[in-house]
Formats: sequence, C-alpha cells, structure tokens
Amino acid sequence: MDTLDYKILAALKQNARKKASDISREVHLSVSSVIDRIRKLESSGIIQSYTIITEESRIGNDLTALMEISLEHPRYTNHFVEYIQQNPHIVACYYLTGEFDYMLKICCHSSRDLEEIHRSIKKQEGVRMTKTHFVLRTEKNIFSSLPEETVSIAKAE
Repeated sequence: MDTLDYKILAALKQNARKKASDISREVHLSVSSVIDRIRKLESSGIIQSYTIITEESRIGNDLTALMEISLEHPRYTNHFVEYIQQNPHIVACYYLTGEFDYMLKICCHSSRDLEEIHRSIKKQEGVRMTKTHFVLRTEKNIFSSLPEETVSIAKAE
C-alpha cells in the first residue's frame, strides 16, 4: 500500500460508486492505473465489499439495539457465531475482551421483534448472560476508517 492506494480508498469510501475516471483526476493517475489498483485492492482483500448505508427508520427498522452476550465456555463459540451469521437482523457482531464475549448490533422493526430476537439468542446453547442497550440516536455510522494521515493527504490535494 502506498499513498496513491490510500487516496483511492478515501475516494471510494466517500462514494463507492465513483467512476474510475473521476478518481484518476483526483489522484493524478491514468484511468487504467486506477482500475488496476482497485482490482489489486479487491484481490488482496483490503477492499472486502461495496455496500450502502441506509437510514434504518426509513426502511422500516425503527429500533436499533446493542446487545452484549456472555458465553458459558469458549466451546460454544462456533455454534454461536454460525447462529449470528444466519440472523439478518444482526448487522454487526464484535468479539470482545472483558465481562462480555460479544457485542451485537441489531436492527429490527419493533420492540416485539427485538423480544423475539432476544429470546432466540437466549435459547442458543452456551449463552450465559445478555445485556441490551437501546439506541436512541445514531451520531456517526461509518464502516471503516483510514489512517488519519491518509485522510489529511487526500483532503489537502
């Protein structure tokens, strides 16, 4: 990774649908070089996917909750992670240090839906304890960050 790769990532982070020709003007490279670099970033796994960020309430998900999960023993980890992967309402799952093992971000339609999801999670083998926090408002929602100096370089040019 060099400065140009970081500039390309910054441009794509701002708008993943940005045309290679627009990016090439921003980073002062040919379009074919930009496309080649993007393909290398994708094939190396640095760019894992392209996605959208939605306003959850506008698509019917009026409730967002963060749920901490503690497992009885690490032997339950694989089963629990498989369950998490299959539940479309669980939009993020983080493995943690401390009292709880996982933090889940859950987006759903209503408190009734959350209750069903909560019951389902509690039924999973090895789940010892949960703690749920309701999100009142989202102040920031990004999926990845670039090194600070990279953002500064991209803005300066």
